[in-house]
Amino acid sequence: MTYVIPVPTPPALPVAGSSDLFPVRRVYCVGRNYAAHAREMGGDPTREPPFFFMKPADALQPVPNGTVVDHPYPPKTQNYHFEIEMVVALAKGGRDIPVSQALDHVFGYAVGLDMTRRDLQDEAKGLRRPWELGKGADYSGPVGPLVPASRIGHPQAGVISLTVDGVVRQKADLSDMIWSVAEQIAYLSSYFELAPGDVIFSGTPDGVGAVTQGQVMVGAIDGLGEINLRVV
Repeated sequence: MTYVIPVPTPPALPVAGSSDLFPVRRVYCVGRNYAAHAREMGGDPTREPPFFFMKPADALQPVPNGTVVDHPYPPKTQNYHFEIEMVVALAKGGRDIPVSQALDHVFGYAVGLDMTRRDLQDEAKGLRRPWELGKGADYSGPVGPLVPASRIGHPQAGVISLTVDGVVRQKADLSDMIWSVAEQIAYLSSYFELAPGDVIFSGTPDGVGAVTQGQVMVGAIDGLGEINLRVV
């Protein structure tokens, strides 16, 4: 059997300290998972059930450590926002995974950005439409090298931050998450059969805002390094 068109290159992320790649299957993103960000977006920071949206796997932009990478400003927006997040990559899947076993499914963690065409997202919210035009732009998921959990364990505290042109715009602690990584995995697995290669963007702190062409974003998480992107 042959394919009728060329097979696309599978989306993949680099692994820190290795030439190996992590193949990406699906990309799940949790919304409003830090109380202060929930408030700034007009939401309720209580522990109501989490909600998720998805990005296309090929919207991820691998970003090596230690170098400034060009990040394309997408079309059809005048309000392109950064959202710093810890990214979680799964090595095992399953259904109805208990919280107590959820972290056993994690391969590793990375620094990521959920870049958002906020004007298009806000328009979709107002019209009760899906968010894909706002959240799924090409290159809208920059992600640094995955650091294996076998090397660093499972980060549950530590500074998560983002600067734009050297000015701190977002800064919080991973312990501020409303829903922990283990809880997110367990909750998702009650709706989907998770699989190796699935990736979860675990939420952003408050301070999200717009960037323009020429600005440089630096996202960092304790123990996971940093990513540097120039908006072009």
